[in-house]
Amino acid sequence: MLQHIEEFGKYVEITGYKNIAFDKAEAFLKANRKQTRQNIDIQFFDADLIATQEHLYFAVLNALQAFKNKTNLSKTPAMETILYASAQRQIQKAIERCGIKTQTKSMAMIIIGDDPKQIENALEEVTKSVGSDPDAAVLEMTKNKETKIKKAFKITDQELKTVENSRPEKAIVNLVIELVALLATQL
Repeated sequence: MLQHIEEFGKYVEITGYKNIAFDKAEAFLKANRKQTRQNIDIQFFDADLIATQEHLYFAVLNALQAFKNKTNLSKTPAMETILYASAQRQIQKAIERCGIKTQTKSMAMIIIGDDPKQIENALEEVTKSVGSDPDAAVLEMTKNKETKIKKAFKITDQELKTVENSRPEKAIVNLVIELVALLATQL
């Protein structure tokens, strides 16, 4: 779903894909990282480690804020977003935590840009490249994702109990977003 982030004059598309072929997604990413894409930044994530669309939205906001404040750790908003999404300060650890891997079957994706039409074109290119239609359902929480996210982000049962919320999946989302926000304080 395309969203306008007025504060930064940017648009962001957050979506996902099911049943992806890793090699196609990786080839697309490598081919398109090498060329500047008219103010378009694209990043792929293992959807099984993304705690809803909200998780990625807050990661994008923090990444754009880091560039605005000149506190960014990476060279592009796409890479900065994976740092925030993973709550890691090192790119390699960020990719290990929530980047796509050879076994990734469900992929989340963000596209950040200045022009909605350019984002739409980039989305069409990615869709052609990965060979399936976008499916934002991969961003939704499931019991399987809850387990994987708790393990990857080292969320304890005690932490879950301290979050005042009757729904465990919402508590996990809130804790992950808190970790995303805390990364900015570690700079």
